[in-house]
Amino acid sequence: MTQILEHLNNHPKEIKRVIGITNEEFKKLIENAQIIAENKKMEMRWQEKRLIKTGGGRKKSLKFEEEIILTLYYLRHLPTFQILGIYFGVSESTANNIFHYWIDVLQELLPSSLLEQLQEKEDEYLWI
Repeated sequence: MTQILEHLNNHPKEIKRVIGITNEEFKKLIENAQIIAENKKMEMRWQEKRLIKTGGGRKKSLKFEEEIILTLYYLRHLPTFQILGIYFGVSESTANNIFHYWIDVLQELLPSSLLEQLQEKEDEYLWI
């Protein structure tokens, strides 16, 4: 367990300051993100041709909760991936890979920004 996750577990009121959402919202986000991530993994398993048996290779050093915190922490504070890797005890490239994996999952769960919503409905606002 990383120091950030341990700190957030011991001080749940500070979670909003660190990652931008409340503890209850974070718990719901983890539940829903885990479901979407499992579905995404199942889709990938059907499409890929494996060279190494499933379960082979190096084990993950972060739990999925820590990976979600890493992603939300990056979105809130915008550190470099080098600094993010240092905070979470992983390499810079691993922090980058974790972020890009979970940002795809979280885009399905979290509301888009107002700018993105306007861009999606651009045709409706052309007359303005």
